[in-house]
Amino acid sequence: MRPPHALSVVDLDLDSPDGPVLSLRPAPGGPPPGPGDVYALVRLRGRPAATVLAHVPEGADPAETLAALARARLNEPRRDEPRRDESRIPGSRPDQPHLVPPRASVVVASRERADQLARALDSLLDQDHPDYEILVVDNAPVTRDTEELVRGKYGDRVRYVREDTPGLAVAHNTGLAHARTEVVAFTDDDVVADPHWLTALTAPFAADPRLGCVTGLILPARLRTPAQILLESHGGFAKGFAPRLYDPVRPPADEPLFPFTAGSFGSGANMAFRAGALASAGGFDPATGTGTAARGGDDLYAFVAVLSAGFRLRYTADALVWHHHRESRQDLRNQAFGYGAGLTAYLTAALVRRPALLPALLARLPRGLVHAKNMTASRTAEHGGVPGEHGTHTHPWPRSLSRLERRGMLYGPFGYAKARLRMRGTR
Repeated sequence: MRPPHALSVVDLDLDSPDGPVLSLRPAPGGPPPGPGDVYALVRLRGRPAATVLAHVPEGADPAETLAALARARLNEPRRDEPRRDESRIPGSRPDQPHLVPPRASVVVASRERADQLARALDSLLDQDHPDYEILVVDNAPVTRDTEELVRGKYGDRVRYVREDTPGLAVAHNTGLAHARTEVVAFTDDDVVADPHWLTALTAPFAADPRLGCVTGLILPARLRTPAQILLESHGGFAKGFAPRLYDPVRPPADEPLFPFTAGSFGSGANMAFRAGALASAGGFDPATGTGTAARGGDDLYAFVAVLSAGFRLRYTADALVWHHHRESRQDLRNQAFGYGAGLTAYLTAALVRRPALLPALLARLPRGLVHAKNMTASRTAEHGGVPGEHGTHTHPWPRSLSRLERRGMLYGPFGYAKARLRMRGTR
């Protein structure tokens, strides 16, 4: 398989689907757009609307080349259009400009990555949200680098909390316990948040008292290495641009595995919860997540737990963060195994902590196995769309990574059991 080559990542804003270019700029911290292969976020007056992949010839105007493709893209039929009846669901329009977002806390769990954390915190301090606080949870620190960064550079603008028990879910529960607000947002130390991110992520809670969780759009900040491009090609973290509302009272007709396809709801680098809803659902399972033997699944478990407790979950692309994918092939191998392990670890956690879900899971098991097989299958197809485009799997995915994902799925329940035993020993 031919290794993918680097792409520039840019941010293109149009006045309308057929309108002029308002701006073209690189993704945060990236180089200016120029000739070569380009991956572009397309906005309509600031709102994320699509992505396009283009080749900009030498001497061509990058803005006009990308705008022509973007206009064609925005005017073609969209397979991810929201269901027609969704507009009648209370609170189904998260973009209502009159909504005042509730006061919020932003929790960032970090471990020995002070340089990346500083970049994330700078973006979080530049939000247009009217009233919020930021907490950094220093998870099982080895050095004082994170503490010195937070206390020294950010002072009273960012609160520092130490959590000595390793594990992302444990760190998130600690952040939840220290938050002073009705809504708590979570993101990672390897993202750059769009200035409107927190407002867009939290405003839907003001419209819908039954809303327990909101997730948002995650796009790649860099696509420089083969590992970064392969991850994004495999689906990345993006969940499309159409808003979705997941209601346990009205399960989506187009997702027969609901609620067990939690990966379609969002990802842990971009999520917010009504604090009371998450607490009533039992919080994050401390035996899941990065830093435990389970290797992942903490966010997926929380999504299903909140839905199982009767709350709604919303996805909105208006809440955008740029994620810095890991760069090396070994990082990608670790992620592939971790994704598989996290999937079955979270399902195991859901059954252990919520046995009432067992009949529903067993009823969906045959179709779920087929779905998992298709999602982890190796692919040799060349470029056939936009890397990371939600719902497409037309880009290469090596057989070695496919095998690692499936091995991870076999390992997940054992990893979760191992993590639970370690948690008991810690207590």
